[in-house]
Amino acid sequence: MSKVYTVAVVGGGIGRSHIVEGYEPNKDRFRVIAICDLDAGRRNGLADEFGIERRVENFDELLGMDDLDIIDVCTPPMVHYPMVMAALKAGKHVICEKPLVGSLRQVDEVIAAEKRSKGRLMPVFQYRFGNGIQQAKATIDAGLAGKPYVGTVETLWRREADYYAVPWRGRWKTELGGVLMTHAIHPHDIFTYLMGEPKSLFGRVATRVNPIEVEDCISASVEMQSGALASFTATLGSADEISRIRLAFENVTIESDHEAYNPGKALWKILPRNEATKAKIDALLANWQDVPSRFETQMRLFWDALEGKGPMPVTSADSRRALEIVTAFYHSSETHTDVAFPIGPEHPKYESWLPEGFR
Repeated sequence: MSKVYTVAVVGGGIGRSHIVEGYEPNKDRFRVIAICDLDAGRRNGLADEFGIERRVENFDELLGMDDLDIIDVCTPPMVHYPMVMAALKAGKHVICEKPLVGSLRQVDEVIAAEKRSKGRLMPVFQYRFGNGIQQAKATIDAGLAGKPYVGTVETLWRREADYYAVPWRGRWKTELGGVLMTHAIHPHDIFTYLMGEPKSLFGRVATRVNPIEVEDCISASVEMQSGALASFTATLGSADEISRIRLAFENVTIESDHEAYNPGKALWKILPRNEATKAKIDALLANWQDVPSRFETQMRLFWDALEGKGPMPVTSADSRRALEIVTAFYHSSETHTDVAFPIGPEHPKYESWLPEGFR
């Protein structure tokens, strides 16, 4: 029999999606045995809905559960770091929603803690999974796309007063950032997942849509290690909501589906430059096996990794790259300078990108 890993979900907001999309379709791999949430109504509601016996208010109770394998952190961002560090110290496997932590120093400490722990860490970037993005990834990885030329990422979403009525949103100390951290971080991760490592970034951030502390509009010019060029744009003031990624290569142009919150699911446009390239792509994708989108596939691949049957689908290094982009944006906008990657301990925002008055 295959091992069934026991899970505690901490935070019942996005945590419910983890259960519905991730654990319920993978019941032969995972069993949720505990719900942890400060809100008793939400905690008991989720436990009743999914038949979960343990209803926990204090996170520390989970650390001492000998029969618990995985702690899935779905809390507001400001408590990710202490929870991840405590769970790794307790020897638990850890899943953590984005953003993983609140600075490059913290992510480096998490990486070091993971190396010491018998547990393994998987950050969440669920938008990587689905037939559309995985067919694009397969085409690029097979070498059929050729040299990357340019790319664009547009995260055009909408957030208004009702969204920011939740007390921790829109504030530096609790959300740790705005559209860069909570929204565009997903499409930016998709871009680097497909196009590789960034080399430098020149960016701007602004607060133009809502009366909040953090940014809700951004734009940047990016140079990739490959020599490709890119532009990133995001706002929370769009009338409609789309996520759009368009990549021009030597042999193909690829464009994502525009669905805002599941851009990997539907098939993407893969436009070959000529018939010879088209034939090679058709042959590559001829016997395509369905890739369920979002959490269903990410959790299944996490189980594979724990069982030694495949690589970790998202790593702490992936989260570090995403947070480097965030750090570069804030520093570039503040100083009007180009920021080079990688960003190390000598950088002025390595310890924190939060403005001085909010640390």
